[in-house]
Amino acid sequence: MTDDLFDGTFPLPFERPDMMGYIDRALASGFPQGVKINSERTRSAWLNSYIDHLVGRDVALIAEIRDPMRLRRYLSTIAANTAGTPSVSTLVETAGLNRETAQRYDVLLERLFVTEQVPAWSSNRLSRLSAHPKRYVCDPALSAALIGADRRAILRDVDLLGRMIDTFVVSQLRPELTLGRLPVTMFHLRQDGQKEVDILLEERNGTLVAIEVKAANDVNRSDARHLLWLRDKLGPATVRASIVFYTGSHVIRLDERVWAVPICSLWG
Repeated sequence: MTDDLFDGTFPLPFERPDMMGYIDRALASGFPQGVKINSERTRSAWLNSYIDHLVGRDVALIAEIRDPMRLRRYLSTIAANTAGTPSVSTLVETAGLNRETAQRYDVLLERLFVTEQVPAWSSNRLSRLSAHPKRYVCDPALSAALIGADRRAILRDVDLLGRMIDTFVVSQLRPELTLGRLPVTMFHLRQDGQKEVDILLEERNGTLVAIEVKAANDVNRSDARHLLWLRDKLGPATVRASIVFYTGSHVIRLDERVWAVPICSLWG
């Protein structure tokens, strides 16, 4: 799939979800047991049971944890900030931990593939770039369970909806990164707190695919303004393609090498 992105080709499946369909897919989780559960309430109970097992038993297999509930509270704080770039200070203050404990928890959760920190991209061709990593709970359904958000709550909250769709897209991209002709590394980019690119995929030769994620059924050229800025700054030889992933159903050319692409193309 990542080869298709770099080549600017976007195969689409026959069935193309709408906004509700993407939310349902995100909440279905990537766990085989969770996918088999049709009831949203039952699935939520299963996910919460899984979280209890994770912080109470799984973590104990690789490290000693004195207070599993503190670990769960920290994980819930990350879930509330999934797809964001919170500072360590913000996370530790919210979770009521010290920095050393939070850093230890980060290592444990990442070893268990529960959370991920996507590093900030850096270049001497751009100035004033943020160095904060972008935080994710790897499974969007787990993130929703941690903060007690169901489908209705997600639809009511524009910020939460955007975070969940972003987290879902990254969960779909993550397994694809090592399968292409060249290994691909995932980054994000933020400049001055104003210009932001949700995802940058970089091949070893330095070429990039820049990605924005929009929880919207319709997009236009203005939704790609940060992608256009990055393409013009770095040049088309570096930025091979720029993509706005959205919840609509058609591939739309927004500009030279800039497209709006349905999220479902990731499994097309």
